[in-house]
Parts: sequence; structure tokens; C-alpha cells
Amino acid sequence: MIGALAAFELVGIAVFALTGALVAARKGMDPFGFALLGTVTGIGGGTLRDIFIGATPLSWIIDPTALIICVFVSTAAFFSAHRFESEGRARLLLWADGVGLALFAVTGTAKALDASVPVISAIVLGVMSATFGGIIRDVIAGEVPFVLKRDIYVTAALFGATVFAVALLVVHPFGAMALGFMAGFGVRAGAILKGWSLPTHGGGGADRRG
Repeated sequence: MIGALAAFELVGIAVFALTGALVAARKGMDPFGFALLGTVTGIGGGTLRDIFIGATPLSWIIDPTALIICVFVSTAAFFSAHRFESEGRARLLLWADGVGLALFAVTGTAKALDASVPVISAIVLGVMSATFGGIIRDVIAGEVPFVLKRDIYVTAALFGATVFAVALLVVHPFGAMALGFMAGFGVRAGAILKGWSLPTHGGGGADRRG
């Protein structure tokens, strides 16, 4: 499971770094801005998780592979993002963020379980891993974080993390990771395509969050 987990984590880092770079493109930032947003998005959620489970020194300090991936993806995006219209970049941001969300929900939960964290706490850490990098990205860029927008977001990460944790009881770890990813991404895809959202207190109209 360790090899597959590391691969999932690196893919998630690359995808989230891309989302940071796409936000930087929307804001018209310079290469440093691209690298900054790409890096904080790529490693932000995993860093918070590792601090909470006591996995220090942090993995990206010991092995800079994650940092290299973030800078490489961000630099590539800086030189290629202009080829997409703003609407195309917005769609790519939504879908790439959904992929990163689902990947980190699984890897965050898995790493917490490997650290002997109780299952429920591990699921919560998986959700935090999946959402915190994007929150940092959006706050730095002056955007409304996805977690505060109308459609389902945190719920998708929670569903993916929970499916993974339950599936671990009955299937091979790699299969559980695949199921958790598909569950989380499927719910997020439904939110993007169908506008799924959770009900709010008092039927509060447009201010629905999930």
C-alpha cells in the first residue's frame, strides 16, 4: 500500500499545484506568484495533516520532490495557461480541484490510519488534507474558498474518505483507494455538473454550502 499511497499523493500534489497556478493565471500573477500559489496548494493540506499526526520533520523538508513537482507544474502552467480562454481555465480549475480533492481525501485518511489514528479522526484528517490547501490558495488570491460556495465540496471529501476507510475492511488497500477516489470524485462531479448542494437552515436560498 505504501508505494500506491506515495504515487497517489504525488499525483494529488501535482493536480493541486495546477489549480493554484490556474488561480494565479486568473489573477495575472508573475512566475513567483504562480510558484507560490501552486506550492501552498500542493503541500498545504498534507502539511497540516502531518503536523497533527506528529509526522515531523515534514516529508517535503526531508525529500523536496513535492516542492519540485509544485514548482515544475506551476512554471509549465505559467507558459501555457494563455492558450486557454478564461472560461476554459475556469472549467479546468473546477475539474482539477475535484481530482485533487478526491485524491487527498484518500491519501490523507490512509496516512492518518498508518499513524495509528482512530478511524473517525483519520477520516476528519483526510477531509482536512483535501480542503486546506485550496483554502490557503483562495485566501491568498483573494477568492471565495470553494468550501464556502454553494455546491457540495467538503461533503465530497468526507464521502470519499469514509468509503475508503470502510472499503479497507473488505478489499485490498489499492482497491479501497480506488473506491474512495471514485466516490469522492463522483460526488464532486455531480456537484459541478448538476449543482448538487445541501439544504440550509430556514431554506436560505443562494447561500447553500456543502
